[in-house]
Amino acid sequence: MALKSSRRGEISPFIVMEMLRFANQRVADGGDVLHLELGEPSAPTPGLVVERAHELLDKNLPGYTESLGIPPLRERIAAYYQAREGIAVAPGRIAVTTGSSGAFVLAFLAAFDVGDRVALAMPGYPAYRNILTALGVETVALPVGAETRFQPTVEMLEKVDAPLDGLIIASPSNPTGTVLPAEEFRAIADHCRDQGIRLVSDEIYHGITFGTDAVSALSFGDEAIVINSFSKYFAMPGWRLGWMVVPDDLLRAVESLSQNLFISPPCLSQNAAMSVFDCIGELDASVATYARNREILLDGLPGAGFDRMAPSDGAFYLYADVSELTNDSHDFCHRMLAETGVATTPGTDFDPVSGHRAIRLSFAGPAAAMEEAVARLKCWKR
Repeated sequence: MALKSSRRGEISPFIVMEMLRFANQRVADGGDVLHLELGEPSAPTPGLVVERAHELLDKNLPGYTESLGIPPLRERIAAYYQAREGIAVAPGRIAVTTGSSGAFVLAFLAAFDVGDRVALAMPGYPAYRNILTALGVETVALPVGAETRFQPTVEMLEKVDAPLDGLIIASPSNPTGTVLPAEEFRAIADHCRDQGIRLVSDEIYHGITFGTDAVSALSFGDEAIVINSFSKYFAMPGWRLGWMVVPDDLLRAVESLSQNLFISPPCLSQNAAMSVFDCIGELDASVATYARNREILLDGLPGAGFDRMAPSDGAFYLYADVSELTNDSHDFCHRMLAETGVATTPGTDFDPVSGHRAIRLSFAGPAAAMEEAVARLKCWKR
């Protein structure tokens, strides 16, 4: 008799990671690759963080920490909100997590039951959809486009055919990079509060914006779950460290789930991350580099046939409509990698319905890679 296996694993793969695997295989076969598929900062982890890690490794570090994170780091995160955004957050509401991925798992488990309905923008970060599906939560796609700057609206929520239990907002968003204006964000937060919809705000790209500011859901009340990460603005992607700001009514649930699922976030990463808050000038300089990379692509890609982009207000992505070039973005990206060495991500990762007409390009890498990618794509005979 065949052994039973869970259907939870029957979710879509994270295609960007599969594109990375194909890119790495190209390198192993002797080719070269320009990595415009990954949302990984090219900026190195700040030196103070690395120095602190070396110091800590020379000591006998304790093993496990409190499940919600070491108190000094939670206090530093709270101070950061006060200094950077003028928002007072009690350190006791901050839960340090094993990356933002761990935060999403904890948030979804604490807030939603099997069969609940959670709305999210499409195109959007695929892990929302896939984690919720694995947990038995129904996802409700909100098709967004240029007419709403690729963000949900209250009107969309009002037209959903059955009550919602949750809504995920990402500002700046992945893959489009759009930022939700403050007044529209407030309207959505008010609607969620009035309708009993749990708002989850993905703010992992806060700090990386171009000519506009991203507003935190914390500006509109204490009911939302806010998720952030040390991987993007703070340039610590391999350290697997993130955090949540948790509403009071979910704190005990998040703590109990964290204790049982993860024990605690990585001890070394937590202690080293204390130093990153002393590196704000260095981190902002990296954002200026991303801004230059963005301009290189925006200036050069139209000449290569990529001239229909979502507004890229923040993060480090361009989401390009390639429907005039292909109706199969998956094949298109694979051919682009094979024939030019430029690695990108098909839009189907972010939108299973319409993503076959789009691709995502990341400008998180070095400027030279952006310039070379433009040059190669201009010469590419499609």
